Amino acid sequence: QIDKYLYAMRLSDETLIDIMARFRREMKNGLSRDFNPTAAVKMLPTFVRSIPDGSEKGDFIALDLGGSYFRILRVKVSHEKKQTVQMESEIYNTPEDIMHGSGTRLFDHVAECLGDFMEKQQIKDKKLPVGFTFSFPCRQSKLDEGILITWTKRFKASGVEGADVVRLLNRAIKKRGDYDADIMAVVNDTVGTMMTCGFDDQRCEVGLIIGTGTNACYMEEMRHIDLVEGDEGRMCINTEWGAFGDDGSLEDIRTEFDREIDRGSLNPGKQLFEKMVSGLYMGELVRLILVKMAKEGLLFEGRITPELLTKGKFETKHVSAIEKSKEGLNKAKEILTRLGVEPSHEDCIAVQHVCTIVSFRSANLVASTLGAILNQLRDNKGVGRLRTTVGVDGSLYKMHPQYARRLHKTTRRLVPDSEVRFLLSESGSGKGAAMVTAVAYRLSEQHRLIDETLAEFKLTHEQLLQVKKRMRAEMEAGLKKKTHETAKVKMLPTFVRSTPDGSENGDFLALDLGGTNFRVLLVKIRSGKRRTVEMHNKIYAIPIEVMQGTGEELFDHIVTCISDFLDYMGIKGARLPLGFTFSFPCKQTSLDAVSSLVSFESAFVLMLGLISLPSYHLCDTYREEFDLDVVAVVNDTVGTMMTCAYEDPNCEIGLIVGTGSNACYMEEMRNIEMVDGEQGRMCVNTEWGAFGDNGCLDDIRTIYDKAVDDYSLNAGKQRYEKMISGMYLGEIVRNILIDFTKRGFLFRGQISETLKTRHIFETKFLSQIERDSWRALLGSPEIILVSVRAFFKSTLVSSMFVLSPVKGGALQRPVAVLHSAGAAGPPSPTAIVSFRSFSRIMHQTVKDLAPNCDVTFLLSEDGSGKGAALITAVGCRLRDAEQ
Repeated sequence: QIDKYLYAMRLSDETLIDIMARFRREMKNGLSRDFNPTAAVKMLPTFVRSIPDGSEKGDFIALDLGGSYFRILRVKVSHEKKQTVQMESEIYNTPEDIMHGSGTRLFDHVAECLGDFMEKQQIKDKKLPVGFTFSFPCRQSKLDEGILITWTKRFKASGVEGADVVRLLNRAIKKRGDYDADIMAVVNDTVGTMMTCGFDDQRCEVGLIIGTGTNACYMEEMRHIDLVEGDEGRMCINTEWGAFGDDGSLEDIRTEFDREIDRGSLNPGKQLFEKMVSGLYMGELVRLILVKMAKEGLLFEGRITPELLTKGKFETKHVSAIEKSKEGLNKAKEILTRLGVEPSHEDCIAVQHVCTIVSFRSANLVASTLGAILNQLRDNKGVGRLRTTVGVDGSLYKMHPQYARRLHKTTRRLVPDSEVRFLLSESGSGKGAAMVTAVAYRLSEQHRLIDETLAEFKLTHEQLLQVKKRMRAEMEAGLKKKTHETAKVKMLPTFVRSTPDGSENGDFLALDLGGTNFRVLLVKIRSGKRRTVEMHNKIYAIPIEVMQGTGEELFDHIVTCISDFLDYMGIKGARLPLGFTFSFPCKQTSLDAVSSLVSFESAFVLMLGLISLPSYHLCDTYREEFDLDVVAVVNDTVGTMMTCAYEDPNCEIGLIVGTGSNACYMEEMRNIEMVDGEQGRMCVNTEWGAFGDNGCLDDIRTIYDKAVDDYSLNAGKQRYEKMISGMYLGEIVRNILIDFTKRGFLFRGQISETLKTRHIFETKFLSQIERDSWRALLGSPEIILVSVRAFFKSTLVSSMFVLSPVKGGALQRPVAVLHSAGAAGPPSPTAIVSFRSFSRIMHQTVKDLAPNCDVTFLLSEDGSGKGAALITAVGCRLRDAEQ
């Protein structure tokens, strides 16, 4: 009979699964920037980004305000043999008149209780970090701010909704003037519960409260949280699921009793889900059912007493007592007798059954919303089966004899592909607030030390001006005959005297050597109204034994590759002009003649004595098989400049920032003392990787730069390149990670054997981490700062840096080149800089440091191989003109 009477409260699995789907939609709406303003479930970001990692330590205060009692705790986290937590606490009453009075009175009361607690603890003279558990819906933009959206439960203090509760509490503390406190975090009780349990089980990523009220939080992927900038890592979301159904989405399952509860509440129309499931309303819900059943003669022989009609007389603790398996019926008789209804045995059984149906519905509804969160976590992780822990607190969950078991069973039935551990929070959400504060304090302290350590990477504007001045001096030393031999920045003449003028025409071969691969190209250039460049190429690997063998072995391999390419293209009989991009420092006596190789870089460690004339070696090797006309030997920076100059004749600088780094530019002949003649211009290959080899950059080199240099193949050489180029950035970061791990900032102080391996941390990882998930993977700023410093100095600035600029970083050597280019021309020269890797932020920085230069940046799409062909075409044009 009762089952029939309360049929609407008995929910099938099909209905629960449907509710689970509805709540999942509500979660999505709450996370969306577009739908959040109208969403019932607000999905509030908490700015808690990490659970405890076991390294926290310190002395903390926790405040816990959320019900009729206000708790203050002192939490000491220490590390002796293992991490231990000591807690001392005091409970203070929150009188009804304060809960319903003004906000000023409420926070004065909190400040008074905190002062009393600190007096008893004899810590009034200390300024301890404080965590504030404030168990009401708040909107946050940072961890130490909480704007109250609306009061829930029985609180209605005026002047607080829409205000920052941290500011209100700070004002109350300041008004007293007898102690100080550093409120570092304001958290919801669900977050506190998750953090408390997360201290014991690091799988814990859901916090659940089922007590006076109900709510849940969980760790959500940042990419799904539209309300917070950034896509990296995770953040705890306070769902505020008590408001589920406020938009009418649960009307089909709400009963007449739910509606009556709502009408008689302090906040009609709000927190409808909470009113169906939480401890504040469960006893009253049962009372309303009993009254109606008695009126219809189904209970107590129709007797209705004043006590039974009194709101709040039947409490949720009575529901828990009546549902106890052995003594439940006796408890029912005892409680009902106090209500004056003189129950029969059958009445007691019936009332017990009513309590079971109401509490079971609560557990089922909570299981369905929790199931939606678990499915979200599983989908976020992309796993078939989720393993996770749910931290739980709340009087209903703890005190009701059957509630926890029912919740666990229904949850596992609704989400069978999730392996869920329910962990009871023994210490409440107050300890969790202290743990949030401990984590915030740890991260704050670590970031302070990290920032202190990495301060050397943040170059000031004055430092950069000094570096620019030094570079200008090095350039001048390299250009002068008297100082050229001792100069570290060699400023090598390339004998490239002109960029393309558009009249180039013909078929050309190009070779491109500079890394682990070697490229041969056939480039067909057509002039006229519709200029075109058609390219065919083939890439050949260079074995490591050849790279580190003799020069003869290298050129034998190159000629074999050329022969294969000519066969491949069917042009072995043709005699084509050839340009050779040879990306190593060379001293040239003409466009097609190299007198000596200055040094090899990258992974090449050849016997230098056997390499003097690349073009000669080529001719000597291939003479028997085919005929080539070697017109030009060029550096890759020159090739890059020529490629871009074909697109825009204003291009007069080439810049490479990749495995290595270098730049070239068009210099006035009168400034190049190493070459006869003062008319016109010539491209100069700066070979700036060696900048600083004379010690002029030692004041900005860090211990990490020095460590990388000491263990390199050419210690003491190419120092500037080792500070900025792709071959070394990953290794710099690896050294920083090792240092920070030794100091306990990262990875719990445990250095893995893998991390000890040189070159294991590749530069491509920096790009991936900065682009995709550097915060999530490392939780600290070291990688971005190293990259920023390096990228600023080399003009390669990553896309991530656009989002996280570091003041004081700037470009120096490209600016020196620009000033050099500008010195010979008009006061405001126009230059086009081309390079392979760059960032938009570079444009503004160049503008700031070279205000008299109007610079356009052009990316070389086709690489330096095409440039070698264009230099060859220009060389042929000039040679033909001379003849």
